[in-house]
Amino acid sequence: MTEILIYQLQRQPLERVLPALIEKSLERGWRVIVQAASEERLEALDAQLWTFRDDSFLPHGTWREAEAGQQPILLTLDGDNPNRAEVRFLIDGVPTPADAEDYQRIVLLVDGEDPDAVAAALAQQNEGRAKGFAVTYWRPDEEGRWRRLG
Repeated sequence: MTEILIYQLQRQPLERVLPALIEKSLERGWRVIVQAASEERLEALDAQLWTFRDDSFLPHGTWREAEAGQQPILLTLDGDNPNRAEVRFLIDGVPTPADAEDYQRIVLLVDGEDPDAVAAALAQQNEGRAKGFAVTYWRPDEEGRWRRLG
């Protein structure tokens, strides 16, 4: 069964949270897709994943490349799954994909400071549950540790 995890980002930028979650996915042997809503966001993530830590990088490519299907991490704007990813990260309000049941995990990263983004995430939570997915909602506590809300 597909799991849908919703992370409400507060006091932590996407650029810090996303690489850590991608690393955990790769440790599980999963291929990853990161889907954003804009070309500008993907370009920024493309650069950031190569340099997010001094001692490490995350090997990735974009959907434009001829070898997109070979990438362990693929950055995209569309809903395709050319690298046969097991986990799909959705950022900037990208909706849950129609083929959500084909993934082990769908991860929504939500700007917790944007009331509209939080409302949209709660709607996606309800939609996911109505479709029979295992949905959990996470928000950081005062110390920055992730706490499950539902």
